[in-house]
Amino acid sequence: MLKGFSVPLTPQGLSPLVSLPPWHYSSDCIVVEYWADSEAVTALLPPGVSSDAKSNGRSFVWFLDWQFTGSNDEHTDPARYQYREAFVLVEAVFDGKPINYCPYIFVDNDAAIARGWAQGFPKKLGSVFQTRSFSAPSAAAAPLVKGSRFGGSLAAHGERLITTRIQLEEKVENPAAIFNRPTVMRRYFPQLSAGLQEKPAVDELTMSLTDDLAVVDVWAGSAELKIPEVRGEDLHSLAPKRIGRGYRLGMSYSVTDLRILKNNVR
Repeated sequence: MLKGFSVPLTPQGLSPLVSLPPWHYSSDCIVVEYWADSEAVTALLPPGVSSDAKSNGRSFVWFLDWQFTGSNDEHTDPARYQYREAFVLVEAVFDGKPINYCPYIFVDNDAAIARGWAQGFPKKLGSVFQTRSFSAPSAAAAPLVKGSRFGGSLAAHGERLITTRIQLEEKVENPAAIFNRPTVMRRYFPQLSAGLQEKPAVDELTMSLTDDLAVVDVWAGSAELKIPEVRGEDLHSLAPKRIGRGYRLGMSYSVTDLRILKNNVR
């Protein structure tokens, strides 16, 4: 019997990019709140998702420095199971309820791409970096204290796509007042057969389910954000018109399930 959650399936089950859930994640995060052009946000929304008039283009850029494990101490193999990620969430509405929709996401690890595609995240390969915190005191340590500065950058194919910096000002006592919308994605797999190339085999709206979600050590402060126009990418359509607060936080959760909200295949 061939084993694995994703290809390549093998008798031993060691080669597949992704193992069966549960998947466990822990991360340090840099987040910037901003407002993009509301018409550009609406143009990116899939069938079944509508714009949120109250948000007026409110969006978030996230940078995450991840450590992953399954059920076999994968975190002790950091070359395979540490990775970095950057994505954009835009505020929208599904079935009358507020959500975040993910139109763009970049990651630097192939297994993370495969797990993301299985969930509906439109992951692409990129080069992602962010400032890390260290416990030993130093000018380079970036401690979680007032005045500390953090930066993040995303590049792909030799082009810088996002640059951000934040400066911590105050601790946030109630993160749920800021990060309180579920994340919705479009799980889309095309067909290559002639005559079927515009009829995907899978076209679903999905909702990310996070077990045992923990959001800790949330700090807020001032923020800078640049999303330049780059040939071969559409991300600049969501460039900031106005920038809000920046955040630095820790986050962890597990993934064991996925919610299918709508199936668009007829």
